[in-house]
Amino acid sequence: MLGAVSAVALTALSVSPSYAAGTEAGTSITNTVTVNYQVGGIAQTAETASDTFVVDRKIDLLVDQSDAVTTTVSPGETQTVTTFTVTNLSNDVMDVALTAAQLVGGTAEQGGTDNFDVTNLQIWVDNGDGIFDPATDTQVSYIDELAADTTATVFVIGDIPISQETGDVAGVVLTGTAAEGGTAGSQGATIVETTGGDTAGEDTVFADAAGETDVQYDGTHSAGDDWSVLAALVSVTKESLVLSDPVNGTTDPKAIPGATVQYCIKVSNAAGGADATNVTLTDPVPGDVTYVTSTAFVDGTVNGDGTCNAGTTTGSYDGGTTTVSGTIPTLSAGDTRTLVFNATIN
Repeated sequence: MLGAVSAVALTALSVSPSYAAGTEAGTSITNTVTVNYQVGGIAQTAETASDTFVVDRKIDLLVDQSDAVTTTVSPGETQTVTTFTVTNLSNDVMDVALTAAQLVGGTAEQGGTDNFDVTNLQIWVDNGDGIFDPATDTQVSYIDELAADTTATVFVIGDIPISQETGDVAGVVLTGTAAEGGTAGSQGATIVETTGGDTAGEDTVFADAAGETDVQYDGTHSAGDDWSVLAALVSVTKESLVLSDPVNGTTDPKAIPGATVQYCIKVSNAAGGADATNVTLTDPVPGDVTYVTSTAFVDGTVNGDGTCNAGTTTGSYDGGTTTVSGTIPTLSAGDTRTLVFNATIN
């Protein structure tokens, strides 16, 4: 029993570790058998026989999106990033040719219907930190010398047209194609699978899975990702209210010369979109009225009856251009803010 247990233990310890790529292509594996025998109880010269074969090349690559989340973008934003990984699951070094194609309608990877294209579509390879930076990353058309069992991060970037609105979606598919490696600095030829039976030399077998737009065992792999637009929808209305006049005072005042008029500018950002920031309002004062000093206030709210609450943030008046202005730092989606000032009718 002790001998049997020891044999089992020895067998378990001799199992080789398993790697995705496996034994390197082109490796010669030799196995020799030895036969010992006796004649009349006397040991004879052992007989041996050997066999050698070459490990063939298994081509397998995986293109995948880095996460299952759409890239949220703003109208007019440039160099927006979708991130992919490209992994060499082959048992040999190879180059990977890269192409990026935008969807033409249909359902995008993260949901939603593709309805626009980004502009200035480009492919970049990461420098290893996982963050897109045009100063340190490299714009490419292929990955050079991707070793077996290694992964490269690839960025597909594009610019968002200024005209896009909340809910617009642009889909993209990144495709990698296996190419010959071995020569750094230049893209190798597309790898071709060996046809027919096993040869004595190094054969090539495609082992890749079906991707987003490619089929199984074709030496390519693809994956999709998308951009989703989150925009602000800002609108503005302007109203005037007579506060007092020289005849009636504040009781049913009329817009006669000498009357004081309050201007209320309401700026709204529709619900469901993005916050609008650094919202700057400029309003030239008409020549038939005179601005009342120190009455400009910005970032106020709207009262329940629809009238303006001037708020406490001071606006500004430029006497040279007779312009009232103010800045709302953040106009949240679904919110309305005001710019208010008074003027006297000349």
